[in-house]
Amino acid sequence: MTSNLMAMSAVELAKHYESGDASPVEVAELTLNQINDHNDNLNCVCLTDDTTTLNMAKASEKRWLGNEPNSPIDGVPVTIKDLTLTKGWPTLRGSKTVDPSGPWEEDAPVTARLREAGAVLVGKTTTPEFGWKGITDSPLTGITRNAWDKSKTPGGSSGGAASAAASFMGPLHQGSDAAGSIRIPAAFSGIFGHKPTFGLVPNYPLPGHIGTLANMGPMTRNVTDAAEMLNIMAQPDIRDYMAPPIEKQDFTARLDDGVSGVKIAFSPTLGTNGWADKSVSDAVANAAKAFEELGAIVEQVDPDLPNCRPIIDTFWSAADAWLVDQMPKEKSRLMDPGLLAIAESGRNLSILDLVEANALKIELGVSMARFHEKYDLLLTPQMPLEAFEAGKNFPEGRDMEGFLDWCPFTYPFNLTMQPAASVPCGFGDEGMPIAFQLVAARYNDATVLRAARSYEKNFPFKMPEGYI
Repeated sequence: MTSNLMAMSAVELAKHYESGDASPVEVAELTLNQINDHNDNLNCVCLTDDTTTLNMAKASEKRWLGNEPNSPIDGVPVTIKDLTLTKGWPTLRGSKTVDPSGPWEEDAPVTARLREAGAVLVGKTTTPEFGWKGITDSPLTGITRNAWDKSKTPGGSSGGAASAAASFMGPLHQGSDAAGSIRIPAAFSGIFGHKPTFGLVPNYPLPGHIGTLANMGPMTRNVTDAAEMLNIMAQPDIRDYMAPPIEKQDFTARLDDGVSGVKIAFSPTLGTNGWADKSVSDAVANAAKAFEELGAIVEQVDPDLPNCRPIIDTFWSAADAWLVDQMPKEKSRLMDPGLLAIAESGRNLSILDLVEANALKIELGVSMARFHEKYDLLLTPQMPLEAFEAGKNFPEGRDMEGFLDWCPFTYPFNLTMQPAASVPCGFGDEGMPIAFQLVAARYNDATVLRAARSYEKNFPFKMPEGYI
């Protein structure tokens, strides 16, 4: 029974809680054991608190016994990324510059909503320092590793969440994404990750240095769990003044309606922006053909996009310069040297550089809005390559200098604030997971989830062996 419970989805666990075949306390204990058994090898969870977790599970068990669960995910284990405020637990952001003593008296909106829903918090997951890069290692917590192959990176910056999901440390994991930080590790780790429309999930404190690039979203082993989690996360919070008033949606309502008649634009390289290794290109092309067989109308076409790299380079380096310059000199010396190097380049930017980048960002958003007048979805590769050596910022021998060199399909849709999801679609030449990306017009998150679910039903996602 132990293995079965750890393999179950959030939806399946809730059914077992309702029938009395399993209890939230039993599942919480098993999840904590799972973390204890595998975290030494993966280094994906940086905080656990058995007392708090089991108290939350006991409260949930009482609600289920009284047939009064708070939500469909009541009693389901969830992890919180260590960039996200969690009342009573330190949020150290992968940095030696943060004082662990706090005080830690406030939940971020997503933490508050998950707590109100009765989800059981089982730990905090690792991140690079302040989430600055696309892999997961930090001066504070060291190197996080991929559940498929411990010599490889899980990606980042939500790499701890991805590795925890793939190693069955609970069904639900909260990630965040400002340049691909949900989708990069989801793709490298063979799980599902959804970056919502900007503002759909309230964010507080909204990171001042990356502003409208930043999003909170679900990372799960299947699409249905992500939709259930998004239902909870997308509830309003007055602390995010940039989140527009959005009528509450049920992202599970039409999840199984399929893709018949859905218009999908397949772009293998996103114009001149992207590239992909052959094994990735072939797997993603096969996924596009699969959507045709499922009834979608698929056309190979590129959106009319400029080179997006200079835009994200400007925002990212300026943001990191601002972030580092908030630190006292004695603390900044403790920071990741790579972060300090990007900050130094950001200091060379002018105000006109930033204004120009913002103007180009707006043009980019308008261009994609027009594109989606004709196409419901855009399908691209997610990552152009398989996961590479853990502890490296980029794969060796490929003429690269940083993480933005190897994630050309992610950051354009942070700039446009559109929903985008990473969907597993096979394995590459080195045996590591491959994924495609689905993108929709702003606030059409349900369309992304429905298409991903349609693919998943026909091509179920695989998880690594040896954990359950």
